[in-house]
Amino acid sequence: MPRSTDPDLLVGPETSDDAGVYRIGDDCALVETVDIITPLVDDPFLFGQIAAANSLSDVYAMGGRPLTAMNLAFFPSCSLPVEILSDILAGGASKIQEAGACLVGGHTVDDDELKYGLTVTGTIDPNRIVRNSTARPGEMLVLTKPLGSGIISTAIKADMADEKIVLEASDWMAQLNKRAASMMLGFEPGACTDVTGFGLVGHAVEMARGARATIRLHRASIPLMSGVSALVRDGMVPAGCYRNRDFYSRYLETGDDIIPDEMLPLFDPQTSGGLLISLTPQRIGGFLRLAENSGLFVRVIGEVIPPCEHSVEII
Repeated sequence: MPRSTDPDLLVGPETSDDAGVYRIGDDCALVETVDIITPLVDDPFLFGQIAAANSLSDVYAMGGRPLTAMNLAFFPSCSLPVEILSDILAGGASKIQEAGACLVGGHTVDDDELKYGLTVTGTIDPNRIVRNSTARPGEMLVLTKPLGSGIISTAIKADMADEKIVLEASDWMAQLNKRAASMMLGFEPGACTDVTGFGLVGHAVEMARGARATIRLHRASIPLMSGVSALVRDGMVPAGCYRNRDFYSRYLETGDDIIPDEMLPLFDPQTSGGLLISLTPQRIGGFLRLAENSGLFVRVIGEVIPPCEHSVEII
C-alpha cells in the first residue's frame, strides 16, 4: 500500500494501528475506523451489541471519543425475517448510545451471509494520540479483558458451551472499552491497542515491532474466560487461532516449560477484546488502584524490554 504524503494524516496503515487519524485543526483530529463481523451468538439484539462494541473499540484504543457511527448490514432477506435485522440494529444502537455517539445512517446489502458492523468517526487532540507503536522499554503491560471469545464462539456453534460460559463471554464482548480508555488517558500511556482478530500474541507482535522493542508476557498472569482451558482440551479451537499461531510463531520465543496447548488461547482471535496498555512503573500503581476502586477488570501480564532476537517472549 503506497504511503500517503498528506501531512495531515497523522496515523495511517504503516504500523497496523487500530484506526486512522486525520488532523482537521490545531487541536482536533478525526479518528476513523470500520469493522464488520458474522454472528457469534444466537440472540440478534446481543449480536448487534457485540458487533457495535467491537467496532467502537478501535476509537477507544487510540484514546479518542466516538462521535458518529453508520450501520453496515449484510442481510440474507430471502432466508431470514426482517425482524432479525431490526433487532440487530437495535442492539447496535444501544451501544452507540452508551458510547455517547450519534447514529447518522448506514447501508444494507442483500447478501447470502449475515454480517453487521459500524463505520465510526471519533475525535481526538492531535497531541494526545495513543498509538500501538510507541511502547518503551521499562513499561509494564496491562490487559483489561480476559481471553477466549473465539474459542467460546466455536463451542457455541458446536453446541458444546455451557450456558453460564456463554453468558459470561457475551457480557465481556458486549462491554465497551470506554471506561478503560478514559482511565488510561489520565496516566499518560506509552502505547495501546485492542486485542481482536490477531489474538494477544499477534497484537503484541505489532506493538513490539512498531516500537522496535521486545514484549515479555507472563503466561501464568494472562487471564482466560471461564471454561476456555477445558474447551481447548475438547478441541473447540477456531481455525483463526491456528492461522495466528502459524503466522506469528516466527516472531515468538517461549520457555521450555510452556505446554503447546496452553499457548492456544494466546493466539485466539478475539471479538471486542480488551485493551493492551503499556504504562511506566511510576504510573501503573495509580492506574491499578483507580481500576480496582472503579470495578474495572485489569491484569498486569508483562513488560516491555529492550529489543531481543524475537519480538515477543513468553515465560
